[in-house]
Amino acid sequence: MKKDNLTLAYKISLRINLLKEIDNPVVMETHGGWGDVWSHCYSHITDGVVFEKLPDRAEALAMQRPEWAVYECDCEHAIRDGVGFHLPVNFIDLDPYGQPWPVIDAIFLAEREWPPVLAIVVNDGLRVGIKNQTAWKMSSMESVVQRHGLAFIYKNYIAVCQELLTEKAGQAGYHLTRWAGYYCGVGKNMTHYAAILRLD
Repeated sequence: MKKDNLTLAYKISLRINLLKEIDNPVVMETHGGWGDVWSHCYSHITDGVVFEKLPDRAEALAMQRPEWAVYECDCEHAIRDGVGFHLPVNFIDLDPYGQPWPVIDAIFLAEREWPPVLAIVVNDGLRVGIKNQTAWKMSSMESVVQRHGLAFIYKNYIAVCQELLTEKAGQAGYHLTRWAGYYCGVGKNMTHYAAILRLD
């Protein structure tokens, strides 16, 4: 499969538009990579957190954005333990190579003071696994597969993402007020979506 950097222009546009919805954004990037998205979208933001588990990339991110908190670690476990939430994060950017759901679970299970409005933007690579009929093996998809079946999930993955995010955010007291999503990339196997969540 070709790298999802082919969709960089789409990522940038989605994030720039979402930033307009948040006053004084404090950004958390869960998968920093080499910082391409930051350079196009977040370089003007002084308060932020970024995770990257590969040492050379984490070092580059620390040099790129000295004002930010940079963590060289697996973001899922760190976020679940509350790492990064010393800042009032209100804009979360998830860009894993594959599925985002374990990290989304960690976000909403973390103990923190929640902002009244939270923006989430996601680059989701799970649809290729659904197409290859391997998603049923993933714990994050188990309940959805039981409810809808694999064929439905592949054809309606954007709607499934909205359903799942609504459920998971609801655990922290949020309701979804705005949503956008689309397929892109090779074979339309990448899914980009963004949401605005507000506390009940």
